Amino acid sequence: MQDAFGGILNIVLIVIFLVIVEGILGFTVNYTKAFKMKNIVISAIEEYEDANCTDTSKSTSACRQKIKSGAMRIGYSPTQLNCPSGSEWKKIDGLFCVKRSKSHSGYYIYRIVTQVDINIPIVRNIMGFSFFQVSGDTRVVQKQ
Repeated sequence: MQDAFGGILNIVLIVIFLVIVEGILGFTVNYTKAFKMKNIVISAIEEYEDANCTDTSKSTSACRQKIKSGAMRIGYSPTQLNCPSGSEWKKIDGLFCVKRSKSHSGYYIYRIVTQVDINIPIVRNIMGFSFFQVSGDTRVVQKQ
């Protein structure tokens, strides 16, 4: 009978180990996607000098299409995007959040925030959060 309990304990420990390893691998993949998405958005805003990249009413601009195609290419689609609090933050296409800060006359710096989704029940239930955010800033851009 003792051998049976030892076998069950080993199986439980192996299952717990596998769940933890899979969770870490899943988080790593999702973090990499969010980091790549941040870089795609920053490079598009810098390339187009914010020509309708962050305007919520112009969803068909060339800049937004480049961002959307980049998101599709890397497989980035957050389940629920939570922008930082504040009225200056805008949620763009459910893919990223952006805040524009004025540097000097006609020149702006954009802060981009993307989200890492981790839907691992153990992490979500124990730690009480279900996402991390990756942020970055553009170089100084002249708004056209």
